[in-house]
Amino acid sequence: MNIFSFFAGAGFLDLGFELQGNYNIVFVNEFHETFNRIYRYARQKMKLQEPKYGHHIEDITEYVDGQHNDKLQKLIDFVEESKKEELTGFIGGPPCPDFSVAGKNRGRNGENGKLSETYAKLICTTHPDFFLFENVKGLYRTTRHRIFFEEIKQRFRKNDYFLTEQLINSLEFGAPQDRDRIILIGFHKDTIKRLNLKAENGSLLDFPWDKYKKYKIEDIKKCQWPNKSPYKENTPIPVPDGIIKELTVQYWWTKNDVTNHPNANMYFKPRAGIVRFKTKDEGDVEKKCYKRLHRWRYSPTAAYGNNEVHIHPYLPRRISVAEALAIQSLPANFIIPQDVSLTDAFKTVGNGVPFLLSNGIANSLNDYINHKQ
Repeated sequence: MNIFSFFAGAGFLDLGFELQGNYNIVFVNEFHETFNRIYRYARQKMKLQEPKYGHHIEDITEYVDGQHNDKLQKLIDFVEESKKEELTGFIGGPPCPDFSVAGKNRGRNGENGKLSETYAKLICTTHPDFFLFENVKGLYRTTRHRIFFEEIKQRFRKNDYFLTEQLINSLEFGAPQDRDRIILIGFHKDTIKRLNLKAENGSLLDFPWDKYKKYKIEDIKKCQWPNKSPYKENTPIPVPDGIIKELTVQYWWTKNDVTNHPNANMYFKPRAGIVRFKTKDEGDVEKKCYKRLHRWRYSPTAAYGNNEVHIHPYLPRRISVAEALAIQSLPANFIIPQDVSLTDAFKTVGNGVPFLLSNGIANSLNDYINHKQ
């Protein structure tokens, strides 16, 4: 299958599809030039192929604003050519702070909020065989944002797309991070007929949402996770009983050998305020800023760059880029160029979709298309 990626960032969502094995990323759109450079650098290091239709560092609104018809026509031509060769889908997660409860909460009228509608309009204009739309749970659960979400879904249905959706958490797929996301998937009626997929009344039936989940969120929350421990610099703490070790920060840091990772020494060094790095309890994440992670617990949502500071559990410093990548469940060989700014590095890591979540959805989508139970 061929995939057109929008709002690609450093490409965590894309990577989950690429490494599933049955998808080719053929078109990449990202507005931020540095994020795109990170995307390309990481894939060169991983020896992944360049997208057939190239990288497009531009504002997605230019495709649908009526003033850049040449860009829209070129994209339509790419999509039509791709559909003749392979099943073709769009994937993307429009920037979401305008729908986030902890963010700007401006909704559909915010600069980022408008991009969700733009992405929907682009899908309905170019008609890919299927699409994936990813966003924060605020779009799904906040009443006024939910109205907007329902309007977007109605737009898709009017343009002959059948839909399925689910609010999922990255912990369910094995990533060590408590991160909720709404995933909306749509298939065009012609694709449904061609592939003989189950659908009726505007909805896709029997989509295997749960097939690649490793854990149930209810079971995870019932575990006897440690609360707080007095900060002890560089001192071992044994693994507690009653937890899922594979969902802990320390498990992933060991798994990815973060101390020897190329991005190990990329972290903000405080000019002042070192006292709080040496006194805050391990596991104290109650306040929005300066959350000290617990090594034997999963991380809160990795929202680096949005006024959050995550502190190392047993060292007097903020976490490194290598450690942040592991919390996003990236493979150990995913590397960010060391000459980018720390602000850009942490922002693109925080914006990304956890790799294991993406990979799980890619597997479910592949099984649905191929009628695998």
